Amino acid sequence: MSAWLSAVCGGITHRDHAQVLFEHEGVFIHPGSEDQGLEPDLLVSGSLRIIDKDAEIMVDYRPLEDSVDPTNMLCAGKDSSSVVEWAQSSGERSAQLLETQQSYETEWDMINAVTFRKRVCANGEGSLQQQQQPVQERSRWAFSFGLGDLRSVAVKEEGWTFIIFRLKESSSVLPPLHFHQGGSTEFLDSLRRFAMLTESADDVSCLMVSTPNKALSQSFENLLDDNNFGLVHKFKKDPYVTTLGGFSKVTNYIFDAFRGTEEQHQRPPEEVADLLGEVIPGLEINQQEEPGFEVITRIDLGTRPQVIRGSPVSVEDWTKQQDQEGRMTNVPELKHAIFKGGLCHAVRKEAWKFLLGYFPWESTTEERKALQRAKTDEYFRMKLQWKSVSEEQERRNSRLRDYRSLIEKDVNRTDRTNRFYEGLDNPGLVLLHDILMTYCMFDFDLGYVQGMSDLLSPILYVMENEVDAFWCFVSFMDQMHQNFEEQMQGMKTQLIQLSTLLRLLDLAFWNYLEAQDSGYLYFCFRWLLIRFKRELSFQDVLRLWEVMWTELPCQNFHLLVCCAILDSEKQKIMEENYGFNEILKHINELSMKLNVEEILQKSEGICLQIRNCKDLPQSISAILGLDSAVSSPGLADPGSGPALRTAHRPDPCSNGLFRETSSNNKVAFIS
Repeated sequence: MSAWLSAVCGGITHRDHAQVLFEHEGVFIHPGSEDQGLEPDLLVSGSLRIIDKDAEIMVDYRPLEDSVDPTNMLCAGKDSSSVVEWAQSSGERSAQLLETQQSYETEWDMINAVTFRKRVCANGEGSLQQQQQPVQERSRWAFSFGLGDLRSVAVKEEGWTFIIFRLKESSSVLPPLHFHQGGSTEFLDSLRRFAMLTESADDVSCLMVSTPNKALSQSFENLLDDNNFGLVHKFKKDPYVTTLGGFSKVTNYIFDAFRGTEEQHQRPPEEVADLLGEVIPGLEINQQEEPGFEVITRIDLGTRPQVIRGSPVSVEDWTKQQDQEGRMTNVPELKHAIFKGGLCHAVRKEAWKFLLGYFPWESTTEERKALQRAKTDEYFRMKLQWKSVSEEQERRNSRLRDYRSLIEKDVNRTDRTNRFYEGLDNPGLVLLHDILMTYCMFDFDLGYVQGMSDLLSPILYVMENEVDAFWCFVSFMDQMHQNFEEQMQGMKTQLIQLSTLLRLLDLAFWNYLEAQDSGYLYFCFRWLLIRFKRELSFQDVLRLWEVMWTELPCQNFHLLVCCAILDSEKQKIMEENYGFNEILKHINELSMKLNVEEILQKSEGICLQIRNCKDLPQSISAILGLDSAVSSPGLADPGSGPALRTAHRPDPCSNGLFRETSSNNKVAFIS
């Protein structure tokens, strides 16, 4: 019984099964207070700990005389999916497991992070509040709970400090813990490593608890209920999304950063550089002068050109670009027009097929019809593969079963406010589900990863056709594939490249972010992962994507879009002296507040500014593909910049801004 009970309670009763992050003995409970009707001199001394149990942070208190007796312990399960209670009945101590009628299940979500949802349990009757009697009545003062279940901590003084925990949802108040011999400050400091503690507006002695999930975001479904903290947990724990492999060390660093741990803040920059350099080959981060490097001031990029956006390409404009057989006659000019103004919606259904590579630009109308017929047959053959799997087969195919489960979960919350997907039994949701399941058959190694539904949704909305949407999605995933692969190499590279670009464009701002432990720009992760899908309105996403699919005016234009957004926000971030957490929160709160035309205007201006630079570092040329780029019509004024040189291309992952000199020495750019 005791072994089984320990498993139910998450193994908290066995210290060798969890990492103890903080421990302080001599913490007292006063059960003899007047409101409890017990003898006034009764004191219970115990040990207060903070425990890391499989990446779940738990607060655990146990009386010294009850340290190994779990029969009266209240324990929130690791996934907060249930609360179990061990009660005494008929005067005899007997273990009685009571599941509450309403409990909360945790959903780890790669993008939406952690959300808690009520679920109805079959066992037990009566309300949650009725079933949860005061802790003092059902246990001998031992308790344990997940940090995510903690609502507030009251800190009071009566000659010594005592604190009172209040849990969420049930509003349970645990017995006050008295620190007769000090230690409360150390405990709260340790707690701050894993949660934000802010004074209540109504009571300065009450600290409201926000685990990074709630504290750092208001985006996605309410601007990400639990953005980055849950995201990193997801990386570390979800076998269907990613195991991260060699990136685990970096993930641990990000994990520490999102939690704001003392260890992370004390970690010297050179250690971070060594860590990243170890797991990301080719990464160079200069912390100081090195032999063989000439130190010079940052590059003068000159004035940023003013850019004017154009009008969307109309049906008439599109038709004019086709010859009698349906071939597109002047593709560079057409792409440039799309880049400058986007497309009117009536053109998108056809134009996106070309932009995404489903239709070849040089194909005739008849060739495209033949292609569609062949692709339709191929699609339904793959769809039949998963449609024909019996229940018995699926029970023996855990990967397919897990893919289906993730898809069903994500489809049910993808763009549900859009009329195309709203309501119950919506046919758009059925198509979304079927296309994603079929993609698992098309690329079973990748399968389904959370976030992919966000990439498909706008495409299906535009295509209004299952087969065309699937093949356009396949083409888009060919571009985005590395974002979702197990090692996340695409995401690592993009974050490093983005940091490199920002360092060139605004070294003062980059240095500020670096001083706030934000130099690696992890708060831009979501932007890059799903191409700003959750940052812009649905219609603005359509415009941004079609502009980026032109592959103008340079490769990795989406990184310049990131730079443009950050450029617009840098003044507020620096003037308000935002720290790490405030920067994350501020960036998340930009969701649905951004103007896509202003962003595109500024992004193009940044690109032209970089093009016009006479001493552009090779690392920047490599990132933007400027070494071999050919200027498109209208993207820059004649004579606005020097001819782009062809030179040795360094590793595009390099985070050092170097340029080669005639003596083959490298030059490091500093402020």
